[in-house]
Amino acid sequence: MNTFGSKWSFTSFGESHGAAIGGVLDGVPAGITIDMNLIRTELDKRAGRTIHGLEQDLSKTQVRVSARAKNEPDEVEWLSGVLNGVTLGTPIAFLIRNKDARPEDYEYLKHTYRVGHADKVYEQKYGIRDYRGGGRASARETAARVVAGCLAKQELATKGVCVNARLIQVGAETDPAKFAETIAAYQREGDSIGGIIECHINGLPVGTGEPIFNKLQAELAFAVMSINACKGFEYGTGFEGVTQPGSAINHLSGGIAGGISDGSEIIFRCVFKPTPTTKKALDELLNSQMVNGQIVHRSDPCVAVRAVPVVEAMTALALVQFL
Repeated sequence: MNTFGSKWSFTSFGESHGAAIGGVLDGVPAGITIDMNLIRTELDKRAGRTIHGLEQDLSKTQVRVSARAKNEPDEVEWLSGVLNGVTLGTPIAFLIRNKDARPEDYEYLKHTYRVGHADKVYEQKYGIRDYRGGGRASARETAARVVAGCLAKQELATKGVCVNARLIQVGAETDPAKFAETIAAYQREGDSIGGIIECHINGLPVGTGEPIFNKLQAELAFAVMSINACKGFEYGTGFEGVTQPGSAINHLSGGIAGGISDGSEIIFRCVFKPTPTTKKALDELLNSQMVNGQIVHRSDPCVAVRAVPVVEAMTALALVQFL
């Protein structure tokens, strides 16, 4: 399925190196003035142009957060459901044209499967695949999620609900001041590294969530685990809680009890794997064969950096279904 939610229904479309990506939002109330500056800011974060206080460090270490961000403006075109920046209550359709689509960079993948990607299983499932940068499996699709999530954030804000995520770990490093250099070190080696994102939810009313199959934490996990490269989700005491006796942590519910919010702050964490396509991996895949005079490599050294606004967007889209 390419649709998330039922009350605020969001459908994304498009491929990484196709003409455009985009989305359709149905169920959005009329009369919301869309904060275009918020959308611009969040898309810049996802693209790697602005990165939660790390901009100065990144410029010093010359980390290439995204090979594509420099030439991909991510300009949103509103096709329906919006008049003069205000929602009409009708289905909202928008698209983001792929300005930096270069499918020729991926010709070598026509008959080759990248390890750690969805290349092979897509072909096994459908009998055909879009080899141009992974097609639908590419993280390029998440730009549409960010746009939809910004609208959901605005609706949540009217109800006093705030969602904020941040990068808290890169590899084994937990000091934000050292994140940029850690990423740069892996980049210099032609490699990549994973990271952990922590998300805080404040202002959620008591009683949000359902007792059995639509538990609040289950819906949050479903939303976040749908993001490319996300490999784990935990809230409250999480996995570390298994090492503690119940008497020490039984009061740490993480803001959720029985699948229902208790009105306190909710904190969850999610882990993102290292980007599987690295210069090292391409050298091995192609047996050091050059493509058009060089190895084609447009992947990120740490995808978790750019996933922060995507985590916020999917969290907002999950919460707005309840409210």
